[in-house]
Amino acid sequence: MPDTNAPETVLVVDDIELNLMILEEILQDTYKVISADNGIEALEVLHRVKPLPKLILLDLYMPRMNGLAMFELMKADEALKRIPVIFITSSDSETEALSAGAVDFISKPFLPEIVKLRVQNQIKLKNYSDSLEEMVAKKAAEITATLDNILQSMANIIEYRNLESGSHVKRTQFFSKALIDHIIAKGLPYSKELKEMGPDIIVKSVALHDVGKIGIPDKILLKPGKLDHDEFEIMKTHTTIGKQIIESVLSNTEAVYLQHCRDICYCHHERFDGKGYPQGIAGTDIPLPARLLALVDVYDALVSARVYKSAFSYSNAMQIIFEGRGIQFDPQLVDAVVMIQDEFEVISQRLL
Repeated sequence: MPDTNAPETVLVVDDIELNLMILEEILQDTYKVISADNGIEALEVLHRVKPLPKLILLDLYMPRMNGLAMFELMKADEALKRIPVIFITSSDSETEALSAGAVDFISKPFLPEIVKLRVQNQIKLKNYSDSLEEMVAKKAAEITATLDNILQSMANIIEYRNLESGSHVKRTQFFSKALIDHIIAKGLPYSKELKEMGPDIIVKSVALHDVGKIGIPDKILLKPGKLDHDEFEIMKTHTTIGKQIIESVLSNTEAVYLQHCRDICYCHHERFDGKGYPQGIAGTDIPLPARLLALVDVYDALVSARVYKSAFSYSNAMQIIFEGRGIQFDPQLVDAVVMIQDEFEVISQRLL
């Protein structure tokens, strides 16, 4: 845990030792001063010192690597780009310093009070900015957590209305996580794509795959027997309704979360051979999270008892899944599920 009473750190970078000594003398009563005599050494210091300096005083002209070159490298580094920089310049270089993006400049020769005031002002601004960002991040996390709870509750309500146990959502999430983790761990096809998509966000999005059923009449949703043609056409609209709900509820949410939720709701009844609904798209045109959910959703439906059917055995369910390889389901995902079918069985038994 960082020591909140410790003095803030200032990094001074100058190739003239006398300048380093003068600046340290000016600042040492208030700040912890660390130093480097060129840009290369300064970057090495920045990559090992913890916590990072609150401010850098950076000479423009130095051998090996000058201040401008170092500053450009800092701006390209996610960890360093937010550290404010005051350039140490001669009076005729002020425009160059500010044009480069420095927060301020200090002209040589140094006037102690000017140095103290400019350093103090920039550190105050930096602390205020950090505090504001922390507050915004905390509030955003609270809002996201609240939204997640609301959406999870909505998904559970749909299940209870559908006369299911309420565990279908949890099982499909656990199945999805197990499958994604296995694909990534083994470097199987789609491992790179899944890592880039954000596995945790995909798993969270799975909960909402049937949210559109809120718009399906009870006489169809709760019918114990097979749906006739007209009833099935109405049931199919839960994909479109779900997409519309997601777009309205999550319109101001993180773009990746919105995309995964929308893709899963809208496309989880598409088939690999193009004979699914609502769009009839095929193969890898179906978003990957939806192809993944389509498989685990059917697996859970097969091994779970419903008012209109008994549960299939795990071996029979896997046989049906495998028979759908390349027809209903993505063959690469089927192969991955076959590898971890025992883990799927354990998840199913634990959450039935």
